Amino acid sequence: MIREIDARGIDCPAPVLQTKNMLEKENLSIIKVVVDNEAARQNVSRFMEFQNFEVSVEQEGKDFYVTGRRGEQETIAEVSPAEKPETKGKKIMVMIATDRMGYGDDELGLKLMVSFLKTIKEMGDELWRLVFVNNGVKLTIMGSDLIPVIQGLENEGIRILVCGTCLTHFNLLDKKQVGETTNMLDIVTAMQLADKVINI
Repeated sequence: MIREIDARGIDCPAPVLQTKNMLEKENLSIIKVVVDNEAARQNVSRFMEFQNFEVSVEQEGKDFYVTGRRGEQETIAEVSPAEKPETKGKKIMVMIATDRMGYGDDELGLKLMVSFLKTIKEMGDELWRLVFVNNGVKLTIMGSDLIPVIQGLENEGIRILVCGTCLTHFNLLDKKQVGETTNMLDIVTAMQLADKVINI
């Protein structure tokens, strides 16, 4: 059985939520989701892959047709990508909503943010997620001096999530250099699972 969801014209995380709801209601072997932006394409594709679907994407004009196919023996995963436990210790999530730290002098704020991200690994194994939203996504794009620092954290096993809606809003989606394009469902789920959330 195949189902098709038309998720064009709706904001993140609605396309992923509609896909999730459909899969929870029916055990589908094929599902097709139509979206009209790159962030939604990435998020729906990643969600389907986590649900053990083989994903293919076709583009027609501005629309993306994301099709997931799954063998009959495979079942739906019980958790979303953000829910997958990766550590048994305390989990700290840091949400960065700005490309500068504090208010006042912007040059000082940028220096403080650079210093903060270079020092954050001192949290050790407890640092679990770095989530970039709003103006914070600008730290993950081409031209950011912090790309090597953030990539270093990612290489050490820290999950880097970058808000797709925010990247799209600033027209920066194709300039992202590090991290996974994510959606609000993953962010909210990660907040629920974290032992502590630090907002910057």
